[in-house]
Amino acid sequence: MLKLHSLRVYGLLFAALLTGCSSTPDLPAFTASGYLADRGTVRIWRKNSDHQTVHLRTVFTPFNGDAMETTDYNWQQQQLISVERHVAGAQPDDVTLRFDHQGNLNFMQRQLAGRREAVSADSIELYRFDAQRMLDQSNALLSGRVLLNQGHWLGGTQVRDCSGKVVSVGFDSSTLATLSRQQLSQSAPLMVSWLEAPEGIQLLRATSEDECSWQPQESDF
Repeated sequence: MLKLHSLRVYGLLFAALLTGCSSTPDLPAFTASGYLADRGTVRIWRKNSDHQTVHLRTVFTPFNGDAMETTDYNWQQQQLISVERHVAGAQPDDVTLRFDHQGNLNFMQRQLAGRREAVSADSIELYRFDAQRMLDQSNALLSGRVLLNQGHWLGGTQVRDCSGKVVSVGFDSSTLATLSRQQLSQSAPLMVSWLEAPEGIQLLRATSEDECSWQPQESDF
């Protein structure tokens, strides 16, 4: 995995958050974006349905190799109605929260390895806060046209994206050199995730894992 920081992407996210823009009428209903956090990469898939329902899936992959976290958030008429978080790995941790349309909690469960636990009131409020934070960041990224793409690197600027189409990506020479070094230790093509924005292209993540196999699709999202 590559830990590459981009001042362009951070600057764009900060500027977009300051504007408070959340309307992206010319973008498709199903989109993907992402950013580099302090401890790992964040990828965000989003589906808007008739401007009343929003489904957000965030995938956080730590730089230190810890288990990946996948969280699904759902809103109806701007009201958070559910949060489902899944932490994979040797110590799985699943949390499910559901709310009514007045914002009252009507179901909660935390499933750990071999046992269930209640979710504390403080944790519930933290999940609410995190849901709004991720929605705001998604709004900012999409307003700035920061879009996520993924695929298998074929060498040079060529990538076979998760739909099977071969595309040309304008990776800079430093990125290409880093990918080449990492590819030397792999028998299969590297899986790469990158961001495209008006300011340019930024590699977000590279891995030997085939992440196209679980990438969300609009038809079943």
